[in-house]
Amino acid sequence: MTKTTAVVTGAAGFIGSHLVDTLLAGGNRVIGIDNLSRGTRANLAAALNHPSFAFAEADCSDTRSFGEAVRTLLPDGRADMLWHMSANSDIRAGIADPDVDLRDTFRTTHEALRFARQLGVGRFVLASTSAVYGERSDALHEDAGPLRPISNYGAMKLAAEAAVSAAAASFLEKAWIFRFPNVIGSRATHGVIYDFMLKLKANRNELEVLGDGTQQKPYLHVHELIGAMTFVVERAPAAFNVYNVSSHAPGTTVCFIAEEVVRVVNPNTRIRYTGGDRGWAGDVPRFSYALDRIEALGWSPTESSDDAVRRAVRETAAEMLG
Repeated sequence: MTKTTAVVTGAAGFIGSHLVDTLLAGGNRVIGIDNLSRGTRANLAAALNHPSFAFAEADCSDTRSFGEAVRTLLPDGRADMLWHMSANSDIRAGIADPDVDLRDTFRTTHEALRFARQLGVGRFVLASTSAVYGERSDALHEDAGPLRPISNYGAMKLAAEAAVSAAAASFLEKAWIFRFPNVIGSRATHGVIYDFMLKLKANRNELEVLGDGTQQKPYLHVHELIGAMTFVVERAPAAFNVYNVSSHAPGTTVCFIAEEVVRVVNPNTRIRYTGGDRGWAGDVPRFSYALDRIEALGWSPTESSDDAVRRAVRETAAEMLG
């Protein structure tokens, strides 16, 4: 990648910390901001010892907190890019309390765009999601519509996309929106593999699985995701870009994931399914992405969804269960 001074929100989180490591390895100067509600300093262990990295604990949804962090870490007021990775990642929490997504997903985007404008940061990346599409039976294409999210998480991500679109028409030089699938791998703070490991940490005899196990979605390892984003940022030609990033269809079933987790952790564990076609209200039980846009640019996933799951299960088990 072209060397930059980059601001990364959500820098201590699952995806953000991997992004920080990649940007530093590419010779970039990186400013990380995170409120540590889910992220940890441990995720930034290598970065915190790097001479080109600076970090502040701050709330990206709060104008004063975010502003003080940016001004402290960027005394010259100059940055080239803002990678906005900060958001609520717990869909069920946002259903129980809609203010969670309003604050942690939309408000953080609003504030990130405010400071991009104030600092003259012309390049902006937004981490978005398949949840903006809602529940559809067709392969999800970036231009598909209408977009009808079925969760507050998806709704606020869609609102965040709209805010970036408006900023691109006003003051940003270039913007990229990446719609993630289910991202998995080391340092995970949420998701089905993480949840299964937590359950097995409490009880190795039985694994409860929400739904009937037939839910099927694409899973992508975090290293593939970071590689795809940096690839597209270097090559996408438009001023405003929207890209799906994913492994290829058909994806992986929850049943496969549960069986793989049990195989790795404890083959004697009994799997119990609660029944129903989805895990919770707001859960999209199955989807697949159209990848023609990103593949036309020259990027394709290097491993299948099942292989990504196998790798992530081993990594997550080692981190959480020892």
